[in-house]
Amino acid sequence: MRITIFQIKFLHTVICFALSFCVLFLLFSGVSNRVTSWTWIAAGALVVESLVLAAFRGTCPLTILAERQGAEHGAVTDIFLPRWMADQIFPVCGTAFVIGVALILWRVFLN
Repeated sequence: MRITIFQIKFLHTVICFALSFCVLFLLFSGVSNRVTSWTWIAAGALVVESLVLAAFRGTCPLTILAERQGAEHGAVTDIFLPRWMADQIFPVCGTAFVIGVALILWRVFLN
């Protein structure tokens, strides 16, 4: 069975939303001082994603797979988001992640 570009986009979009939820959950945990096991699970998922991106030199393996299947090269060739929104994922989620982690560390170790 050959995987289609649609299937890759769908999977990548689901993963993108799940990881964005993890970032928001970390931020919420830090702001609300509700650090639970779910906070650490979300952080773990984001660390795994960071390691995958680092291993592939900043490119998601699903992007590489989509391009091999014939998708055009670009930031949103493999997710169902408008380009303007996809271009803001890393800056917005990266900032929220750093703030969330800082708040969590402050709450856990200095509070």
